[in-house]
Amino acid sequence: MSYALIKMIHVGSIILSYLLFFLRGVWLIKDSDNLRQRWVKILPHIVDTVLLTSAIALAIIIQQYPIGDAWLTAKVVGLLFYIYLGMIAMRFGKTRKKKIIAWVAAQFVFLYIVLIALTKSPVLSLF
Repeated sequence: MSYALIKMIHVGSIILSYLLFFLRGVWLIKDSDNLRQRWVKILPHIVDTVLLTSAIALAIIIQQYPIGDAWLTAKVVGLLFYIYLGMIAMRFGKTRKKKIIAWVAAQFVFLYIVLIALTKSPVLSLF
């Protein structure tokens, strides 16, 4: 498979994964019954598996790996924090307020991850 195709799959799965997370967060805020639908519990895992697989394939193709490349290390650390916040927001938050706070915080972490990916720099200058 070509680099361009894998990157397109990766970016597409990022967009879909984020949109699903965002939608689930909106449903969380609205206290919607949609959160309990079967597809809502299954589809994000499928999309995230494609996302992770394409990320690993891209890392191998461009020969850049976490620990060896600072930007990729920062991206992986950000991703782990994003997953942690997502787990609090969607499953383990003790109160609705904590879930919503975790969901909002995850939005900022997602933005950080995207900015790292675009700049290939773990240190983002705001000026």
